[in-house]
Amino acid sequence: MFRLTYLQVLFLMGISCAVQAQTKNTYLTSEEVFKKDGYNPLTPARAAFYSAILPGLGQTYNKDYWKVPIVYGALAIPIYYYATNNTTYKKYRRAFKLREAGLKDEFVLENGTELISRSGLISAQKTLKQNRDTSLLTFAALYVLQVLEASVSAHLLQFNVNDQLSFDPKIYQTPYTEQTVVGIALNFNF
Repeated sequence: MFRLTYLQVLFLMGISCAVQAQTKNTYLTSEEVFKKDGYNPLTPARAAFYSAILPGLGQTYNKDYWKVPIVYGALAIPIYYYATNNTTYKKYRRAFKLREAGLKDEFVLENGTELISRSGLISAQKTLKQNRDTSLLTFAALYVLQVLEASVSAHLLQFNVNDQLSFDPKIYQTPYTEQTVVGIALNFNF
């Protein structure tokens, strides 16, 4: 009634071998993975944390020292524009308040001639405030970007990137139609 074919017998032997193989513990601890691969999985989180505490510290942790001046330069530019726009905004705001109170401001000459009209003061305030706020948002975006850069750079440390792996885009002409064609060469050298 019940006949086993050769395929069914091989399948049952395979299951029994697999069950036998599962009794051996083949899991690696995190220390063994670190020793085996030379990569610590907490490195990206640590780099991001350091970079969030002090800009450029995550890049230093990743040993990307050349990125630190770029980080500080990128963060200094919006700070400079924020300070400049804020100072000028306060100057125009003070002049507007004085003019509204009927007093003389710095944009009125001795003979009473206005260098900037009331609507000009309002327009300047609006523009400078918008530029100041944009500078602040730019600073925040660049701050977050440098934290992300440190984390991504730490993630990429686990990949083997050397001269044996290259990516070379090329532009060439086809010999038959003499049309310009864009090509990509991906080379692996062993």
